Amino acid sequence: MTKAIRFHQTGGPEVLRLENVEVGEPGPGQVRVRHTGIAVNFIDIYFRIGRYPTPSLPSGLGSDAVGVVEAVGEGVAYLAPGDRVGYMLGPLGAYSEARVMPAEVLIKLPDGISDRTAATIIMKGLTAQYLFRQVFPLKAGDTILYHAAAGGVGLIACQWAKALGVTMIGTVGSDEKAAVAKAHGCTHVINYNRENFVERVKEITDGKGVPVVFDSVGKDTFMGSLDCLQKKGTLVSNGTTSGPVVMDVTLLAMKGSLWVTRPAMVDYALPRPNLLKMADELFDLVLQGHIRSEPQQVLPLAEAAEAHRLLESRQTIGATILVP
Repeated sequence: MTKAIRFHQTGGPEVLRLENVEVGEPGPGQVRVRHTGIAVNFIDIYFRIGRYPTPSLPSGLGSDAVGVVEAVGEGVAYLAPGDRVGYMLGPLGAYSEARVMPAEVLIKLPDGISDRTAATIIMKGLTAQYLFRQVFPLKAGDTILYHAAAGGVGLIACQWAKALGVTMIGTVGSDEKAAVAKAHGCTHVINYNRENFVERVKEITDGKGVPVVFDSVGKDTFMGSLDCLQKKGTLVSNGTTSGPVVMDVTLLAMKGSLWVTRPAMVDYALPRPNLLKMADELFDLVLQGHIRSEPQQVLPLAEAAEAHRLLESRQTIGATILVP
């Protein structure tokens, strides 16, 4: 038996329960992993509240963790007991002490990257990779707008943009978060509670706007994001923390023949060779010192509900992890 967070109905953080569960031995193509760090992501909240459906209830939660391989099933030749691994795809259930996982989604961790660092960069760092290197490939000299620049993905995005030679305009909700984003390489930081971000973007870009906006906030920022774009610009809607977006597509023509995309990680990370290529690029930047990441909030697994409360209240800066 092992401990895991499960929920029997959708709802607020209070539906999360710490329960005993059976783990068992890995079957063909599977690996049993004992977790050392579990990332808390906003997508976990979407599953908890029912915005994204789970296959069934009761359900585990979380899809982003790091740990050590305990046992390997038949047919898995590229992993062995004792290997340090991370993952951000596969079935829900990362909020647990240990679990059995499909081996194809596991990424072997380099020796120079600690478990705590890895727990903050697997999902978040690979999100920055596919946004900046695949969805809208950035190049030196580009200027971008990035919402939630002091969040878990945002702080990695600040550093990645700087490494690429990209001018990043980031939005945040407080002066404290502005200072953190700036310290991580964000070129211009806008506190949207004190400034109109559309006006500031136009001011920073001499009225031209930006070719791309990365918007993980959704409903509250979507229309303003469109107004920040140049003609034929692209809005990458990579999250909806403030609520889902409803749009009349004729606005895209009226505002300058704009493009909008709602990408999903799985479509960019699979098949496995692409996942490993993405991870190699991320790990190289970490090992070279271009990206530094440590958890800013660390809570015991049993306090998963509190971690969700903090994340939903936007009180967190950077990454939050659970420790079994």
